[in-house]
Amino acid sequence: MRKAGILNRHLAGALAELGHGDGVLVCDAGMPIPDGPRVVDLTFRAGVPSFAEVLEGLLDELVVEGATAASEVRRANPAASALLDGHFPGLTLVPHEKLKELSARARLVVRTGEARPYANVLLRCGVFF
Repeated sequence: MRKAGILNRHLAGALAELGHGDGVLVCDAGMPIPDGPRVVDLTFRAGVPSFAEVLEGLLDELVVEGATAASEVRRANPAASALLDGHFPGLTLVPHEKLKELSARARLVVRTGEARPYANVLLRCGVFF
């Protein structure tokens, strides 16, 4: 058994399979999940676990070379917007409909219990060297 890091076996296993350029969608409870990507659903109750908690945990484990979010996050969810800006100075913003299209190409979707709108980000995996 692991003693630190991500303990959820489904999520830890899915992360171990990721490679350079793979997409990981971290999404709120309301984001439509496309057919195709592997899904690890962490939702327990509305708001649990939060988008911020899951994103922070994933960033401790992954090398991320880019991130894309919905432009609507700026006005509809200032807390998520600030969180994303703090982690991704080069954050790419696209309309929410475009983010949903892009998410269909993700390798992994991690669904949180977040109940605030537009708390979604598509991460692009990098390499550690």
